[in-house]
Amino acid sequence: MTSFLERTTRYLFFTGKGGVGKTSLACATAIALADRGKRVLLVSTDPASNLDEVLGVQLTSKPVPIPGVGGLFAMNIDPEVAAREYRERMVGPYRGMLPEAAVASIEEQLSGACTVEIAAFDEFSKLLGAPAATADFDHVILDTAPTGHTLRLMELPAAWTDFLESNAGGTSCLGPLSGLQTQRTLYAATVQALSDPSITTLVLVSRPERAALNEAERTRGELSELGIRNQRLALNGVFRSNGSDDPTARALAARGRAALEDMPPGLVALPRTEVPLLPFGLVGIEALRALLNSGHMPGRIAPLRPSGTPGEAPPLPPSLASWIPQLAVRGHGVVMTMGKGGVGKTTIASAIAVELARRGHRVHLSTTDPAAHLDVSLANVVDGLDVGRIDPKAETRDYRAEVLATAGKHLDAAARNLLEEELRSPCTEEIAVFRAFAREVEKGRDAFVVLDTAPTGHTLLLLDATEAYHRQVSQTMSDLPEAVRVLLPRLRDPEFTQVLLVTLPEATPVHEAAQLQKDLKRAQITPFAWVINQSLAPLMLTDPVLIAKQESEYTYIREIQKEHATRVAIVPWTEESQASTEWLGELLRHRNAADQVPSASPGLARR
Repeated sequence: MTSFLERTTRYLFFTGKGGVGKTSLACATAIALADRGKRVLLVSTDPASNLDEVLGVQLTSKPVPIPGVGGLFAMNIDPEVAAREYRERMVGPYRGMLPEAAVASIEEQLSGACTVEIAAFDEFSKLLGAPAATADFDHVILDTAPTGHTLRLMELPAAWTDFLESNAGGTSCLGPLSGLQTQRTLYAATVQALSDPSITTLVLVSRPERAALNEAERTRGELSELGIRNQRLALNGVFRSNGSDDPTARALAARGRAALEDMPPGLVALPRTEVPLLPFGLVGIEALRALLNSGHMPGRIAPLRPSGTPGEAPPLPPSLASWIPQLAVRGHGVVMTMGKGGVGKTTIASAIAVELARRGHRVHLSTTDPAAHLDVSLANVVDGLDVGRIDPKAETRDYRAEVLATAGKHLDAAARNLLEEELRSPCTEEIAVFRAFAREVEKGRDAFVVLDTAPTGHTLLLLDATEAYHRQVSQTMSDLPEAVRVLLPRLRDPEFTQVLLVTLPEATPVHEAAQLQKDLKRAQITPFAWVINQSLAPLMLTDPVLIAKQESEYTYIREIQKEHATRVAIVPWTEESQASTEWLGELLRHRNAADQVPSASPGLARR
């Protein structure tokens, strides 16, 4: 990985979509530098971090020496804890002074992703903006990076006080900034360090998959505009079949090649390092050394045992088709697929919609995915199925214009700039699609509505808390559209709404889905089932690398079954080369050992 191990800067940030391998690459880089005699501090500020698991050491918020690697220290900053402590500092003084509904509204405003990220920024600012804090180390490696939105917020501190005072009763992702104003000098130094190419390198981590590459390109462009231009691209998990006769291996390699051939030009121009898909789990020091140095290969991992032999993996979950009768029993309602980007929500939603329509139900399928092409191919193909689309950009554009015309009407230039930045936050888009989302849910009274996305528990509770506050203050909700007013009760009603959490059988997607489930349960919404998508576990494989990957999935399948879900379905990996109803039906009805019949996986893989 010479592109950033040679002439390495003091600070290295690893960033990318969840599940692309940021932590593994950050750890492997830290070990490689320490093995060269450098003193290295490895830091994670990821709420879903598995740094302890990967290194095999119990970490704290202070540097801990890593056994077996001289000169390497690691720490695990928990931004959730930092955010929780911050929330209590902010809310505590108002308890007993303001109505309970007002306090609940403030608490929920400070419970979103923006608060967590800004709390994380506050923590690692002490590492970048105050050099004395890391003076004992040659390199500081962080396995997350701030978003462009957070960095832009830090460039607008002059307006914080006036804006927050004038917006005290409104909903804002800027709440956490009001408690951090004493840190302005530190933040300015941190932003300066991030944009200095002589001391900071940003490593964009991606898999050879279109969704991950598109996210890396979005991050590249956004951070480049803010002056962070010393960027590198690390492609993790590159797989080449090398003449294998395994149809799944050939299909997987072909999909990766197609994604790389279609890589955004901005990424093509970056110095690039490719890391192969490895036939072992990246847990433990020796495995991490092997990630960047094939001379340190750990012992060979044995393949899965044949069915019926002692010690075999536990039975797999059933196919998704097995849960359709329970979803369809009421003849109407809402089915939502939720999960992080890139896990296949749109594909799963489309397969369910097609199956419900084939069973004679009226079905409306709606997507908010700007990259989804399934709506085009499914329109007017299956009787009883109609396809719609919520355009997040259009909804957000209209929402921004409305807020600027009302809340921003009398603000001065500085405060208006801050409001405009708030409206560029990830929270804004989710709130903006509320009205369109509520209209779609309304249709579930008379037919099935299948949606491939939904507001998070935080956004739903923000709506709930704000409504409660307004009810107490004004004793009226006449200005609230009926569809929005009844949205939360409908989503909480298991007789009306069924939520499917979609994940991949990998550490980060599973842990992020578990966090999403907790978020939903705070909003009194319990998911109906989990769907493990694009799994190698049901497939008949002969390629040794894929067999080893197949075995590694069982850890996360067991975790889902034992710790997170009462209902689980599994969908095999398959080449997503077409979005026909036949392909979707085959995907949904795939059967495996859990259904007590032989696997049809090779047939799927050959498609």
